[in-house]
Amino acid sequence: MDEILQKIRAIEQEQARRKREDNLARYNAGERRHEKQLAFHRCQKRNRWVFGGNRSGKTECGAVETVWMARGIHPYRPNRKDVFGWVVSPTLQVQRDVAQRKILFYLRPDFIEDIVMVSGRKDAPMSGIVDQIYVKNVFGGTSVIGFKSCEMGRERFQGSSLDFVWFDEEPPEDIYEECRMRVFDRAGDIFGTMTPLKGLTFLYEDIYLNRRSDPEVWYEFMEWGDNPFLSPAEIEQLTRTMDETTLQSRRYGKFCTREGLVYPEFDESVHVIEPFSVPPEWQDVISIDPGLKNPLAALWCAADYDGNVYVVAEHYAAGMGVDEHAEAISRISDSLGWKRDERGRLKAIIDRAAEAKTLNGRRSVTELFYECGILADPRVNKDVFAGIAEVKRYLRRGNGMPDLYIFSSCPNLIREFKGYFWGSGERPVKENDHGLDAIRYYLMRGVQNARPSGGRSAIERDKSRRIRRLRRRGF
Repeated sequence: MDEILQKIRAIEQEQARRKREDNLARYNAGERRHEKQLAFHRCQKRNRWVFGGNRSGKTECGAVETVWMARGIHPYRPNRKDVFGWVVSPTLQVQRDVAQRKILFYLRPDFIEDIVMVSGRKDAPMSGIVDQIYVKNVFGGTSVIGFKSCEMGRERFQGSSLDFVWFDEEPPEDIYEECRMRVFDRAGDIFGTMTPLKGLTFLYEDIYLNRRSDPEVWYEFMEWGDNPFLSPAEIEQLTRTMDETTLQSRRYGKFCTREGLVYPEFDESVHVIEPFSVPPEWQDVISIDPGLKNPLAALWCAADYDGNVYVVAEHYAAGMGVDEHAEAISRISDSLGWKRDERGRLKAIIDRAAEAKTLNGRRSVTELFYECGILADPRVNKDVFAGIAEVKRYLRRGNGMPDLYIFSSCPNLIREFKGYFWGSGERPVKENDHGLDAIRYYLMRGVQNARPSGGRSAIERDKSRRIRRLRRRGF
């Protein structure tokens, strides 16, 4: 009997030891959960990034994602055996102190089959530089986590075929592009966790603005307040010691310049919504910012009876004649079921610069649109600073809720909101602002949409039901 009890106690002690050492099992498993970390892991896109402030929890995402993939135990994605991936850090020292340390923290010793060192002893890998970790995969076989530093240069990143690459902090563009080629043939994943301290780099263009409209790109901002394990008092104290630019990058993980964003109020997760069928009584006008060499931007604007404005569609194109633009505007209007007057014409507003005669000296852009069935009124208020103030007011009103919503089918306007910066002389940088000019014209015109007499529409009744349901839940 004593022998049996001793075996039971030994088993219990071993279970307790494994539980103590199993940091992976405790990740986001308690009462306090980091919801943005979970959103990153749940995302099915193949090019995912977390732009996070220091100590926001971003590095934990990359380390856990790496271990889950190597072990073949990812709870939200298809798993496979014999996984091969890289962890890429700016330098060998950063690798040792950050990414390598985090991965070893989440890899239980019995998960590790072998370690190959660049320097140091493999029985004490924390204090050395790791080259590769061989991990036991639950499907059988062995996965490999390789470590690379950007200081090696692009040539050291050639040749391999990979299942994933984790960038711990921002890489140079040539190394990023080389790593994209490494995961290409295996349909692998790129994911990155970084604090954007270098300004408006290629990742600002390729990931945040998604200039190529890559459907596999996803990102999330992560700030101190998102980390449930940070003290609110400490957050408040440190926040008071930082200037606004430093705060934007080191707390909120935002891309910024010394001049700053014109519309920091814009939040893609709040102001961008999925399209829905807009009733004819909400449809207002098409707002146009004309351009020949530069893009012409046309926005289809609607307003509900509560004063909320919706940008439901956009036409954004350069190098076209007025007749071609008019044809595209008419086609989009028909697809939306946009209302026309009794003679089949569309109502629009346009920058008064369109009153100037065209190159042939005979007719203005406004007149050419009129001949194509678009009544473009050039009487718009072009005051830039008053217009910016009005857009800001619609982005966030007094109760903290927005009055301006943009359909996700308007990527160019969304991109402009995210990348509109102040320049020198306290004026915005005059580029990539054509849709922003159009929304300024519309809001400065004044939004008036009186409720018609009679009962409420089906959409209004549904909206009221949803609001009552939210209030019952305490929102």
